[in-house]
Amino acid sequence: MAITGGRPAVGPEAIAATARSSYAALPDMQVYMDALLVEGGRIAYHWTFTGTNTGPGGAGKAVRVVGYEEGTLDDDVLMAASAGHCDQAEYDRQLRHGV
Repeated sequence: MAITGGRPAVGPEAIAATARSSYAALPDMQVYMDALLVEGGRIAYHWTFTGTNTGPGGAGKAVRVVGYEEGTLDDDVLMAASAGHCDQAEYDRQLRHGV
């Protein structure tokens, strides 16, 4: 799993650590499914997340980010690879200044 061109998190422990860091920064984060598209072995999950950056070192600003995860499924129909995409510059701006 890789988020917006970042370093991939490989394996369950690394993926869990990535998720924990997101929730640490935005403890009230909520993720909403906007669309789920499946075509053959490819999947695209479109989402919106909201939250307040009140975690360690946070500025207390509200964020609302739209993005998507794209991935491939293996023969057992399990996620084989996933990459997340959002407007990183806009997310960074919202962390500093809010929505």
